[in-house]
Amino acid sequence: MEIVRGGRVGCMPPDPFPTHWSLRTQRLELPHPGSHHRRPLVMGIVNVTPDSFSDGGRHSDIEAAIAHGMNLVAAGADILDVGGESTRPFSTPVMADEELRRVSEVVRQLSAKAGVPVSIDTSKASVARRAIDLGAEIINDVTGLVGDPDMLRVALESQAGICAMHMQGTPQTMQTAPRYTDAVSEILAFLETRRDALLAAGMPLEKICLDPGIGFGKTHAHNVELLAHAGRFLSLGVPILIGHSRKGFIGELLATKLGRPASEPDLDGGTAGVACALAAQGIQVVRVHAVRLVRSAIELFCAS
Repeated sequence: MEIVRGGRVGCMPPDPFPTHWSLRTQRLELPHPGSHHRRPLVMGIVNVTPDSFSDGGRHSDIEAAIAHGMNLVAAGADILDVGGESTRPFSTPVMADEELRRVSEVVRQLSAKAGVPVSIDTSKASVARRAIDLGAEIINDVTGLVGDPDMLRVALESQAGICAMHMQGTPQTMQTAPRYTDAVSEILAFLETRRDALLAAGMPLEKICLDPGIGFGKTHAHNVELLAHAGRFLSLGVPILIGHSRKGFIGELLATKLGRPASEPDLDGGTAGVACALAAQGIQVVRVHAVRLVRSAIELFCAS
Protein backbone atom coordinates (compact mmCIF):
# COMPACT_ATOMS: atom_id res chain seq x y z
CA MET A 1 0.00 0.00 0.00
CA GLU A 2 1.49 3.34 -1.07
CA ILE A 3 1.30 6.19 1.41
CA VAL A 4 2.65 9.71 1.61
CA ARG A 5 4.91 10.15 4.61
CA GLY A 6 6.38 13.59 5.27
CA GLY A 7 5.79 14.74 1.70
CA ARG A 8 7.31 11.66 0.10
CA VAL A 9 5.90 8.38 -1.12
CA GLY A 10 6.74 5.33 0.94
CA CYS A 11 5.58 1.77 1.43
CA MET A 12 3.55 0.99 4.52
CA PRO A 13 4.56 -2.32 6.11
CA PRO A 14 1.58 -4.65 5.80
CA ASP A 15 1.73 -6.11 9.32
CA PRO A 16 3.70 -5.19 12.46
CA PHE A 17 4.05 -8.95 13.02
CA PRO A 18 5.56 -10.47 9.85
CA THR A 19 5.10 -14.21 9.57
CA HIS A 20 8.40 -15.06 7.88
CA TRP A 21 11.84 -13.81 6.85
CA SER A 22 12.75 -14.64 3.24
CA LEU A 23 16.40 -15.46 2.68
CA ARG A 24 18.36 -16.23 -0.49
CA THR A 25 16.85 -19.70 -1.03
CA GLN A 26 15.14 -20.39 2.30
CA ARG A 27 12.37 -18.97 4.43
CA LEU A 28 12.28 -18.76 8.22
CA GLU A 29 9.00 -18.85 10.12
CA LEU A 30 8.85 -16.08 12.72
CA PRO A 31 7.09 -15.97 16.09
CA HIS A 32 3.65 -14.44 15.65
CA PRO A 33 0.85 -13.71 18.15
CA GLY A 34 -1.66 -15.58 16.01
CA SER A 35 0.51 -18.64 15.41
CA HIS A 36 1.60 -21.72 17.36
CA HIS A 37 5.18 -20.51 17.00
CA ARG A 38 5.95 -17.95 19.73
CA ARG A 39 9.64 -18.60 20.41
CA PRO A 40 12.20 -16.16 19.00
CA LEU A 41 14.67 -17.63 16.56
CA VAL A 42 18.13 -18.21 18.05
CA MET A 43 21.10 -17.03 15.99
CA GLY A 44 24.31 -18.73 17.16
CA ILE A 45 27.57 -16.78 17.00
CA VAL A 46 30.59 -18.28 15.19
CA ASN A 47 33.46 -15.81 15.59
CA VAL A 48 36.45 -16.81 13.46
CA THR A 49 38.57 -14.06 15.00
CA PRO A 50 41.49 -13.72 17.40
CA ASP A 51 40.10 -10.61 19.12
CA SER A 52 36.30 -10.66 19.54
CA PHE A 53 35.27 -9.27 22.92
CA SER A 54 33.90 -12.49 24.44
CA ASP A 55 35.35 -15.49 22.63
CA GLY A 56 38.18 -14.11 20.52
CA GLY A 57 40.69 -16.81 19.64
CA ARG A 58 38.60 -19.75 20.84
CA HIS A 59 37.46 -20.71 17.34
CA SER A 60 39.93 -18.83 15.13
CA ASP A 61 41.17 -22.17 13.77
CA ILE A 62 38.99 -23.11 10.80
CA GLU A 63 38.28 -26.67 11.93
CA ALA A 64 37.49 -25.46 15.46
CA ALA A 65 35.08 -22.88 14.07
CA ILE A 66 33.27 -25.48 11.95
CA ALA A 67 33.01 -27.84 14.92
CA HIS A 68 31.71 -24.99 17.07
CA GLY A 69 29.06 -24.16 14.49
CA MET A 70 27.90 -27.77 14.34
CA ASN A 71 27.75 -27.87 18.14
CA LEU A 72 25.59 -24.74 18.15
CA VAL A 73 23.16 -26.39 15.74
CA ALA A 74 23.01 -29.48 17.95
CA ALA A 75 22.30 -27.12 20.87
CA GLY A 76 19.34 -25.60 19.04
CA ALA A 77 20.56 -22.72 16.86
CA ASP A 78 18.13 -21.75 14.09
CA ILE A 79 20.75 -19.64 12.26
CA LEU A 80 24.57 -19.51 12.35
CA ASP A 81 26.22 -16.08 12.09
CA VAL A 82 29.84 -16.38 10.90
CA GLY A 83 32.15 -13.39 11.31
CA GLY A 84 35.82 -12.87 10.51
CA GLU A 85 36.33 -9.34 11.82
CA SER A 86 35.84 -8.21 15.39
CA THR A 87 33.48 -5.26 15.89
CA ARG A 88 34.18 -4.87 19.60
CA PRO A 89 34.88 -1.30 20.78
CA PHE A 90 38.27 0.03 19.62
CA SER A 91 38.92 -3.07 17.49
CA THR A 92 41.39 -2.95 14.61
CA PRO A 93 39.89 -3.39 11.12
CA VAL A 94 41.17 -6.23 8.92
CA MET A 95 41.64 -6.30 5.17
CA ALA A 96 39.07 -8.10 3.03
CA ASP A 97 41.49 -10.83 1.96
CA GLU A 98 42.26 -11.71 5.58
CA GLU A 99 38.58 -11.71 6.48
CA LEU A 100 37.90 -14.02 3.54
CA ARG A 101 40.75 -16.31 4.56
CA ARG A 102 39.16 -16.68 7.98
CA VAL A 103 35.54 -17.26 6.97
CA SER A 104 35.40 -18.84 3.49
CA GLU A 105 35.87 -22.49 4.38
CA VAL A 106 33.78 -22.11 7.53
CA VAL A 107 30.87 -20.69 5.54
CA ARG A 108 31.25 -23.32 2.81
CA GLN A 109 31.23 -26.28 5.15
CA LEU A 110 28.55 -25.03 7.53
CA SER A 111 26.29 -24.09 4.59
CA ALA A 112 26.66 -27.63 3.28
CA LYS A 113 26.42 -29.54 6.56
CA ALA A 114 24.67 -27.56 9.29
CA GLY A 115 21.09 -27.81 8.07
CA VAL A 116 20.29 -24.24 9.13
CA PRO A 117 20.84 -20.95 7.26
CA VAL A 118 24.28 -19.37 7.51
CA SER A 119 24.64 -15.61 7.90
CA ILE A 120 27.82 -13.72 7.02
CA ASP A 121 28.60 -10.99 9.55
CA THR A 122 30.50 -8.44 7.45
CA SER A 123 30.45 -4.84 6.28
CA LYS A 124 32.53 -5.59 3.15
CA ALA A 125 30.71 -6.27 -0.12
CA SER A 126 33.48 -8.51 -1.47
CA VAL A 127 33.30 -10.72 1.62
CA ALA A 128 29.52 -10.87 1.44
CA ARG A 129 29.59 -11.78 -2.26
CA ARG A 130 32.05 -14.62 -1.73
CA ALA A 131 30.18 -15.94 1.29
CA ILE A 132 26.94 -16.00 -0.69
CA ASP A 133 28.69 -17.87 -3.50
CA LEU A 134 29.73 -20.41 -0.85
CA GLY A 135 26.17 -20.86 0.42
CA ALA A 136 25.40 -18.05 2.89
CA GLU A 137 21.74 -17.03 3.03
CA ILE A 138 21.94 -13.75 5.01
CA ILE A 139 24.12 -10.63 5.05
CA ASN A 140 24.41 -9.20 8.57
CA ASP A 141 25.96 -5.73 8.29
CA VAL A 142 26.70 -3.63 11.38
CA THR A 143 26.87 -0.49 9.20
CA GLY A 144 23.29 -0.87 7.99
CA LEU A 145 24.47 -1.53 4.40
CA VAL A 146 26.04 1.93 4.10
CA GLY A 147 29.67 1.21 5.05
CA ASP A 148 30.55 -0.19 1.62
CA PRO A 149 28.93 1.45 -1.44
CA ASP A 150 28.73 -1.93 -3.20
CA MET A 151 26.95 -3.77 -0.39
CA LEU A 152 23.41 -2.84 -1.43
CA ARG A 153 24.03 -4.03 -4.99
CA VAL A 154 25.42 -7.35 -3.72
CA ALA A 155 22.38 -7.79 -1.47
CA LEU A 156 19.93 -7.03 -4.28
CA GLU A 157 21.66 -9.18 -6.89
CA SER A 158 22.08 -12.15 -4.58
CA GLN A 159 18.54 -11.90 -3.18
CA ALA A 160 19.97 -12.69 0.25
CA GLY A 161 18.14 -11.89 3.43
CA ILE A 162 19.70 -8.88 5.11
CA CYS A 163 20.04 -7.53 8.61
CA ALA A 164 20.79 -3.81 8.83
CA MET A 165 22.00 -2.52 12.20
CA HIS A 166 22.18 0.89 13.84
CA MET A 167 25.60 2.04 15.04
CA GLN A 168 26.62 5.51 16.21
CA GLY A 169 30.14 6.00 14.86
CA THR A 170 32.43 3.08 14.00
CA PRO A 171 33.77 0.24 16.14
CA GLN A 172 36.89 2.36 16.64
CA THR A 173 34.94 5.43 17.88
CA MET A 174 31.47 4.28 18.94
CA GLN A 175 32.10 4.03 22.68
CA THR A 176 34.06 7.27 23.04
CA ALA A 177 31.07 9.45 24.01
CA PRO A 178 27.73 8.15 22.65
CA ARG A 179 24.94 10.72 23.03
CA TYR A 180 21.20 10.74 22.36
CA THR A 181 18.36 13.01 23.39
CA ASP A 182 15.93 10.08 23.19
CA ALA A 183 17.79 6.89 22.28
CA VAL A 184 14.76 4.74 21.49
CA SER A 185 13.03 7.32 19.29
CA GLU A 186 16.20 8.33 17.47
CA ILE A 187 17.27 4.77 16.72
CA LEU A 188 13.72 3.85 15.69
CA ALA A 189 13.71 6.79 13.27
CA PHE A 190 17.09 5.75 11.85
CA LEU A 191 15.93 2.17 11.27
CA GLU A 192 12.71 3.40 9.65
CA THR A 193 14.81 5.52 7.29
CA ARG A 194 17.05 2.56 6.44
CA ARG A 195 14.02 0.32 5.87
CA ASP A 196 12.47 2.86 3.51
CA ALA A 197 15.75 3.37 1.65
CA LEU A 198 16.11 -0.38 1.14
CA LEU A 199 12.52 -0.62 -0.09
CA ALA A 200 13.06 2.30 -2.48
CA ALA A 201 16.15 0.54 -3.86
CA GLY A 202 14.06 -2.53 -4.67
CA MET A 203 14.65 -4.73 -1.62
CA PRO A 204 11.49 -6.76 -0.87
CA LEU A 205 10.14 -6.06 2.61
CA GLU A 206 10.14 -9.75 3.51
CA LYS A 207 13.95 -9.92 3.09
CA ILE A 208 14.68 -7.11 5.57
CA CYS A 209 15.57 -7.56 9.24
CA LEU A 210 16.62 -4.63 11.46
CA ASP A 211 18.78 -4.44 14.58
CA PRO A 212 18.94 -1.49 17.05
CA GLY A 213 22.59 -2.34 17.76
CA ILE A 214 22.88 -3.03 21.48
CA GLY A 215 26.38 -1.96 22.58
CA PHE A 216 27.23 -0.21 19.30
CA GLY A 217 27.56 3.46 20.18
CA LYS A 218 25.43 3.20 23.33
CA THR A 219 26.12 3.58 27.02
CA HIS A 220 24.98 0.89 29.47
CA ALA A 221 21.98 3.09 30.28
CA HIS A 222 21.10 3.39 26.58
CA ASN A 223 21.27 -0.41 26.20
CA VAL A 224 18.92 -0.98 29.13
CA GLU A 225 16.50 1.62 27.77
CA LEU A 226 16.51 0.02 24.33
CA LEU A 227 15.82 -3.43 25.77
CA ALA A 228 13.05 -2.15 28.02
CA HIS A 229 11.33 -0.65 24.97
CA ALA A 230 12.36 -3.23 22.35
CA GLY A 231 8.73 -3.88 21.45
CA ARG A 232 8.50 -0.41 19.92
CA PHE A 233 10.74 -1.56 17.07
CA LEU A 234 8.09 -4.06 15.97
CA SER A 235 6.23 -1.08 14.46
CA LEU A 236 8.77 -1.25 11.62
CA GLY A 237 6.93 -4.28 10.23
CA VAL A 238 10.04 -6.43 9.75
CA PRO A 239 11.77 -8.96 12.00
CA ILE A 240 13.83 -7.37 14.76
CA LEU A 241 17.14 -8.92 15.81
CA ILE A 242 18.70 -8.17 19.19
CA GLY A 243 22.35 -8.99 19.88
CA HIS A 244 22.76 -8.51 23.63
CA SER A 245 24.83 -11.60 24.41
CA ARG A 246 27.51 -11.17 27.12
CA LYS A 247 27.53 -7.39 26.63
CA GLY A 248 29.11 -5.18 29.27
CA PHE A 249 25.85 -3.77 30.63
CA ILE A 250 24.79 -7.29 31.67
CA GLY A 251 28.00 -7.72 33.65
CA GLU A 252 27.57 -4.30 35.27
CA LEU A 253 23.98 -4.97 36.31
CA LEU A 254 24.78 -8.44 37.61
CA ALA A 255 27.81 -7.21 39.54
CA THR A 256 25.56 -4.68 41.27
CA LYS A 257 23.01 -7.36 42.13
CA LEU A 258 25.53 -10.06 43.07
CA GLY A 259 27.97 -7.86 44.95
CA ARG A 260 30.91 -9.33 43.01
CA PRO A 261 32.30 -9.29 39.46
CA ALA A 262 30.12 -11.27 37.07
CA SER A 263 31.68 -14.45 35.59
CA GLU A 264 31.00 -15.93 32.15
CA PRO A 265 28.27 -18.26 33.49
CA ASP A 266 26.65 -15.22 35.11
CA LEU A 267 26.81 -13.36 31.79
CA ASP A 268 25.21 -16.29 29.96
CA GLY A 269 22.48 -16.56 32.60
CA GLY A 270 21.89 -12.83 32.30
CA THR A 271 21.79 -13.16 28.52
CA ALA A 272 19.12 -15.88 28.85
CA GLY A 273 17.09 -13.69 31.21
CA VAL A 274 17.16 -10.79 28.76
CA ALA A 275 16.19 -13.17 25.93
CA CYS A 276 13.07 -14.17 27.87
CA ALA A 277 12.19 -10.50 28.41
CA LEU A 278 12.62 -9.92 24.68
CA ALA A 279 10.43 -12.93 23.88
CA ALA A 280 7.72 -11.40 26.06
CA GLN A 281 7.87 -8.26 23.90
CA GLY A 282 7.59 -10.24 20.65
CA ILE A 283 11.16 -9.87 19.37
CA GLN A 284 11.75 -12.35 16.57
CA VAL A 285 15.51 -13.10 16.61
CA VAL A 286 18.13 -13.15 19.38
CA ARG A 287 21.86 -13.44 18.60
CA VAL A 288 23.74 -15.29 21.35
CA HIS A 289 26.85 -17.25 22.29
CA ALA A 290 25.33 -19.76 24.76
CA VAL A 291 22.74 -21.26 22.43
CA ARG A 292 21.75 -24.28 24.56
CA LEU A 293 21.08 -22.22 27.68
CA VAL A 294 19.18 -19.48 25.87
CA ARG A 295 17.17 -21.90 23.73
CA SER A 296 16.13 -23.90 26.83
CA ALA A 297 15.19 -20.76 28.74
CA ILE A 298 13.02 -19.25 26.03
CA GLU A 299 11.42 -22.61 25.13
CA LEU A 300 10.16 -22.94 28.71
CA PHE A 301 9.29 -19.26 28.98
CA CYS A 302 7.19 -19.34 25.80
CA ALA A 303 5.51 -22.62 26.79
CA SER A 304 4.34 -21.25 30.12
